[in-house]
Amino acid sequence: MMWLAYAIGAYLLGSVPFGLLIGRANGIDIREHGSGNIGASNLGRVLGKRFFFLCFSLDLSKGLAPTLLAGSMMGTLGRFSIESHDAWGWLLVMVCAVSGHLFSPWLGFRGGKGVATALGALLGMFPAMTAPGAGALVVFIVVLALWRYISLASCMAAITLPFWTWFIFSQLQTREMIRWRDHPQWANLPTDELQMAVPYAGTPFVIVATVLAGLVIFKHRSNLSRLMHGTEPTIGSADARVGRDSPPEDSAPGENPSEAGGSGQDDGSEAADGQAPKE
Repeated sequence: MMWLAYAIGAYLLGSVPFGLLIGRANGIDIREHGSGNIGASNLGRVLGKRFFFLCFSLDLSKGLAPTLLAGSMMGTLGRFSIESHDAWGWLLVMVCAVSGHLFSPWLGFRGGKGVATALGALLGMFPAMTAPGAGALVVFIVVLALWRYISLASCMAAITLPFWTWFIFSQLQTREMIRWRDHPQWANLPTDELQMAVPYAGTPFVIVATVLAGLVIFKHRSNLSRLMHGTEPTIGSADARVGRDSPPEDSAPGENPSEAGGSGQDDGSEAADGQAPKE
């Protein structure tokens, strides 16, 4: 029951639309400017870089705080070896934090693209998901440096997250088997029996990493379509707009973006932010 309580709290915290609130504090509805997305990159394009960093930090904290707090209170923080029910509970907290950002009840169950919040959640699940998250971050940086597409870098990082998770836990299993081999009592134990004695513990983490990756890619589906058609903006491209020249793709002609589904932010169909990571 405690894990469920933390998961509910994580969802509610994740659902806070910091980008929208920062925009309103500066006299604008960010949904009516730039790409219409409530994430840090659109906010930075419209209001300036310092607001990008402010929003990015707050969105990241929505994932970091609940997973870190839950892990600390439930005794899973700082350990790779976690009982299965505790692993699933901690992972539920992570997914709920990200889902709150992606599907905020205050915005008609729409939201941003979840990259910053997901990064914070991965960091908060230290070290079980922090190490895979670091691997995915390296992929993000390399892809971004080579091709300069934020959306492509985000999707490639998401695709590799399940692999990094499987790899880290496989290495832990191998290391534990070697430790057992060093003990005289187990030195001659057949490998298959040793694998049974030292089971693979990463299955819950790989499954949830795959779900998380799927959500991030789903939220970038319109960006992927533009990549295929060669119309996706790169970092630094001069396509930022203050004010919206055309309605979002999910609204009818002449319809106000804030009236389209009650939110006007990402439902997977808004334009990409070309100058900073999508949230």
